[in-house]
Amino acid sequence: MAIAYNKRTGDCGTLRAGDVGKEVILAGWVNNYRDHGENLVFIDLRDRGGLTQCRFNVDTDPVATRLARTLRKEDVIAVRGEVISRGDNVNPKLPTGEIEVSVHEVDLLSKSLTPPFEVADHVEANEDLRLKYRFLDLRRGPMQRAIMTRHKVLQAFREFYYREGFLEVETPILTKSTPEGARDYLVPSRVFPGSFYALPQSPQLFKQLLMISGFDRYMQIARCFRDEDLRADRQPEFTQVDLEMAFVDVDNVLDVVERSLAYVWKAVLGVEVPVPFRRMSYDDAMRDYGSDKPDLRYGMKLIDLTEVARKSEFKVFTDTVAKGGVVKAICLPGGADMTRKESDGLTTEIQGVGAGGLPLCKVVEEGGKVVLQTGISKFFPGDTVGELVTTAGAKPGDMIFFAAGRFAEVCKYLNWLRITLADRRKMIPKDHWEFLWIVDMPAFEYSEEDKKWVFMHHPFTMPHDEDLDRLESDPGSVRAKCYDSVLNGVELGSGSIRIHRQDVQSRIFRMLGLSDEQAMAKFSHLLNALQYGAPPHGGLALGLDRMAMLLSGSTSIRDVTAFPKTQKAFCPLTECPGDVDQKQLDELGINLNAATKARRRERGA
Repeated sequence: MAIAYNKRTGDCGTLRAGDVGKEVILAGWVNNYRDHGENLVFIDLRDRGGLTQCRFNVDTDPVATRLARTLRKEDVIAVRGEVISRGDNVNPKLPTGEIEVSVHEVDLLSKSLTPPFEVADHVEANEDLRLKYRFLDLRRGPMQRAIMTRHKVLQAFREFYYREGFLEVETPILTKSTPEGARDYLVPSRVFPGSFYALPQSPQLFKQLLMISGFDRYMQIARCFRDEDLRADRQPEFTQVDLEMAFVDVDNVLDVVERSLAYVWKAVLGVEVPVPFRRMSYDDAMRDYGSDKPDLRYGMKLIDLTEVARKSEFKVFTDTVAKGGVVKAICLPGGADMTRKESDGLTTEIQGVGAGGLPLCKVVEEGGKVVLQTGISKFFPGDTVGELVTTAGAKPGDMIFFAAGRFAEVCKYLNWLRITLADRRKMIPKDHWEFLWIVDMPAFEYSEEDKKWVFMHHPFTMPHDEDLDRLESDPGSVRAKCYDSVLNGVELGSGSIRIHRQDVQSRIFRMLGLSDEQAMAKFSHLLNALQYGAPPHGGLALGLDRMAMLLSGSTSIRDVTAFPKTQKAFCPLTECPGDVDQKQLDELGINLNAATKARRRERGA
């Protein structure tokens, strides 16, 4: 008689010493098997809950033991048996390590082929193979724990925002293409030939419309889509914890968001996160760290050495300063022990980032006097040595690394170097969470490529009230009421106070080069709504994937996404994107060009 596997008494991770003597029914996958000769076979049975060791004894249950000897890894079975003590053979590494199940009956529910890689915590298979067989990869313990962590994050956010009076409202997936900073994914319309829907890059305009509609507090676990180049923390489709609030300013939004993050960290990790979070202006972040998402878990601020460099005899520095550039540096504590091989390696790497080289010098003590050694030390004469050491905050045994050029270039190079040194010198404390708000960002930046001003955040961000008078005359000096949430050098999310006045929104569009007619064609639904009584409002979107990545200890959001794409936005599991039938193309009025048809033929379409 078959085992009633649909009446499992629990999962494979719940049984403990207190359950000894109970009859149980378990079901799952064969994780491992060990044949101990004529009498005994042991099988580790696995499901989402964990592992239970199952004992088969030929003397008491010969039929079950004979079947057990035919089982292999990843076969699916159900067992019925009695929980017994393992006596002195306790496995302290397993929560179920004090017990085992003496099996009286076993059913083979499904046979498995030999997997293309071992379903184990540590796997040697490359990522493409793991993604092709994602259903196997997801059986591994680390992957299941990562996905379960993501679930806990979702659950905690919903609990918090429901308690704070937010309404969860779904916004459209098929929407209108609007310029928001990245390429849209377009969906052709059959009913309106030649017209396209766009998949949303974010629910930005809809959540603003919800505030104008009077819903006051909105949140959504929102799916978003952007057709852009991918990396470890980016996917073509991703999930945001999206929120918007009416009758608020910056402080209100930051308060509720940081309390929600503290709630999630407590719920998922049991970690108490102090609030309020530290705030840092965009200008200060760039000046001190060369990044708008600095990692504050370690030091090594960027130091401005332009005035000292002006007095040096190093032509690279003096020429840079003469052209209006800057010279900045970071001081590596204890860095004087770095070998020539290490510093040469760093020079080669930073040249790959775009720098011309990596000037450096060591700070040492000789005869009771602080001096410079190696690198460019000879170019600092006389009193400039003491001035350099003092300005850099250096002491004997340290190493000073320099960068010269335009401010943005120097920030880029030294930010890379700071992160690299902290990682390789093991300066980053583990299990330490440094939350930060970056505020007062520039509203606009000048695009040399397009020869015009473009928005830094998005065109619906409210400038500081006191900066509005300079909107047309000096846009580079205008600050935005926007803010970024940063954790350990990772941007968790961005938000802003929105423009709720139609006249200000029209000024922004005109400043960005959109005529009133063009703005109305692209944003008529928002511009019309702003004329019917819009409350001051603002919000933020947090990247759920990145938070789940950090909370699970992963290094890639692909590890916390059930079915991700590769860095080329391809899914090896489903072989997507793929070709479609000519009939479907005809219905949509799409006529592929000759080059595209040739590529389809090459793929075997």
